[in-house]
Amino acid sequence: MNQVFNYLFSQYGTYDTLDIWLEIIAVIFGFLSVWYSKKNKIWVFPTGMISTVIFVYLLLKWQLLGDMMINAYYFIMSVYGWYIWTRNVDDTNVTPISRTTSKEKKISVFIFIGTLIFVYAVYSYFDKWTHWTAYVDTFTTAIFFVGMWLMAKRKIENWIYWIIGDIISVPLYLYKGFTFTSFQYLIFTFIAVSGYLAWKKILNNKKAIL
Repeated sequence: MNQVFNYLFSQYGTYDTLDIWLEIIAVIFGFLSVWYSKKNKIWVFPTGMISTVIFVYLLLKWQLLGDMMINAYYFIMSVYGWYIWTRNVDDTNVTPISRTTSKEKKISVFIFIGTLIFVYAVYSYFDKWTHWTAYVDTFTTAIFFVGMWLMAKRKIENWIYWIIGDIISVPLYLYKGFTFTSFQYLIFTFIAVSGYLAWKKILNNKKAIL
């Protein structure tokens, strides 16, 4: 048992106490953000913004550029999503949950490929292609960029991207030594599956009414 505990948490012995608490706080608010997203509540954005601001600081300090860019992008898209979710599409309704259109699917592909190119350029500039995790970071960054954009647009397919990215991130962050963050993504995976089912139920109920 001690060996497992040491494997999971021994690296925190070299971290500043403040950074450890900041990571825990960021994880808690990240959990709340995903939970509110599953519930289709606007609080997904303010809680997510708190989490991402903290993670941008920590990841920059830890020199994890790909992860840092993901969180910086999350913050920007949270502002955009907050606006989209509360915007009235007519006199009585705000932006509803929906499926992606053909145009939005093409944009998703563009965002994915564009993100791969952008992250590759950044990693090359800072000479960060020194470990296999950099390649995984690039891939997960592209996945999460698309997922966040679709969530801001209130598209049900956002959950599929979150599920894939979360599953990859669990062992990735554990390997990097960020156990609390790894646990966060493990919980995110289950919430994302539940979120997809909940949003699908809302869509099906809407079709039944129509």
